[in-house]
Amino acid sequence: MDKATIVVFSGDMDKVMAAFNIAVGAASSGMEVTMLYTFWGLNILRKDKMGSLSKGILQRLFTLLNKGGTEKLPMSRFNMFGMGPWMMKKLMKRYSMPSVKELYSTAKQLGVKMIACTITMGVMGLGKEDLVSDIDEFAGVITYIKDARESKINLFV
Repeated sequence: MDKATIVVFSGDMDKVMAAFNIAVGAASSGMEVTMLYTFWGLNILRKDKMGSLSKGILQRLFTLLNKGGTEKLPMSRFNMFGMGPWMMKKLMKRYSMPSVKELYSTAKQLGVKMIACTITMGVMGLGKEDLVSDIDEFAGVITYIKDARESKINLFV
């Protein structure tokens, strides 16, 4: 079976949507797809609630300043203090385009493997309890590399 791997580094709504569109398209065409979420990409996997504040000072700052959840992602350009994502969501709804949350759900239904990078989770002060419950694996880059070595498509978003 053909495979595709995607590193989701960005937490920007438009970039994340592109990553999910590719993942869903690849999975729909019969490919085995792995997505590794690292750094700002972990925001997609974060629960909508505030994370634990029991970490060190720098990790607490990341938790306070870095909003989590699929509904709170900024735009890579024209964020305009939150107006950009709001306008984009309005346009997406008007044209029946799925939201990030819906794309995530579709990817899960199609069997896309979701990996949360444990090293980055530690740096960002995130624990398993801060992330959604349907993550397939908590692992590091070596796990991703195993899949990437066998893949025809490797992307970094």
